[in-house]
Amino acid sequence: MKVRFRQTPLLLLALSLPASAGEPRARDLGIPFDFGTPGKWNAITDVPGVEVGHTTLIQGDSVRTGVTAVLPRGKGAGARKPSFSGVFSLNGAGEMTGTAWIEESGLLDSPILITNTNSIGVAHEAAIRYAARRWPPQGDDWTAWSTPVVAETWDGGLNDIYGMHVKLEHVFAAIDSAAGGAVAEGSVGGGTGMVCYEFKGGIGTASRVLDAGGGGYAVGVLVQANFGARHQLRIAGLPVGLELQDGLVRSDDPGSIIIVVGTDAPLLPHQLKRLARRAALGLARTGSVAGNSSGDLFIAFSTANPAAGDAAGPVVLEMLPNGRMGKLFEATVGATEEAIVNALVAGRTLTGYQGRTVVGLPHEKVREILRRHGRLTR
Repeated sequence: MKVRFRQTPLLLLALSLPASAGEPRARDLGIPFDFGTPGKWNAITDVPGVEVGHTTLIQGDSVRTGVTAVLPRGKGAGARKPSFSGVFSLNGAGEMTGTAWIEESGLLDSPILITNTNSIGVAHEAAIRYAARRWPPQGDDWTAWSTPVVAETWDGGLNDIYGMHVKLEHVFAAIDSAAGGAVAEGSVGGGTGMVCYEFKGGIGTASRVLDAGGGGYAVGVLVQANFGARHQLRIAGLPVGLELQDGLVRSDDPGSIIIVVGTDAPLLPHQLKRLARRAALGLARTGSVAGNSSGDLFIAFSTANPAAGDAAGPVVLEMLPNGRMGKLFEATVGATEEAIVNALVAGRTLTGYQGRTVVGLPHEKVREILRRHGRLTR
């Protein structure tokens, strides 16, 4: 998981502010995408009830980290209701806690927290403490968020990762600040210190809403993108990374990506695992080869079937037939690809630990390449 940075001198630029909701995104630059129509926010929050929160830590010249929280059922009265879920590991050089229980039960019963590699432990503890504080254990009711899902990617290039800067209160703040609507991208939350295709990476999101023929369901994706070598990068099917060779920072193909897929389609756990696998195809469309040291870990959940975790007796469930999942597969692939490119577009040049600088994706150069090949939409 460790990223080895070349020690060659890099241009030192002023610290850029994190990209926030409302700034240009990939579609605003004229980058085309396939497979369906985005929802209102073109974000995982287009899945009804899903909320996202960030805590971003940018301090001094060496702290560039944070935590991102995805709440499948938000913070309201339904927050404790489990969701059917499935997980998939494309390459396992990383960590996502809580997956053994998801594999066993098919249920996700916590927020999904994403942070840096060394902050897995504090985020895990914070999730349990948050649940115990909000829903104090009574009698045999002691299981709230006891096996939380916490995922990581390595930000040790730009962040003093052994400084252990993420604290309990930062995780609490990410959960408490979670909301629907537009989602900030780029150098925010867990994505603050992340690098993607040797450009500034981080958090990205996108969505697809199926038409009435496909059931009208929403599929949303959120990624923490921290992977890839520059020469691999594809945007709109073009090998743009081959033409963008300034500011290289990696000596090999390390890194990782966490992909979260949410939907309101009534899918059972085995079907959600099928959906999670399709995220790998969206990842591949951007050029990734899932390198040896890349932790490529995916989780999918459904907000349908809110009674899935009820223990009182038999539960009546809805299930979409497997034969009707094709459009959901397309939506997952398309939204995953777009979420990764959105993370790159939102990334801004950042200087961090030991004076290292990672440059942001040069928007106009990308537009020029796409225009030359007739791939620009505006």
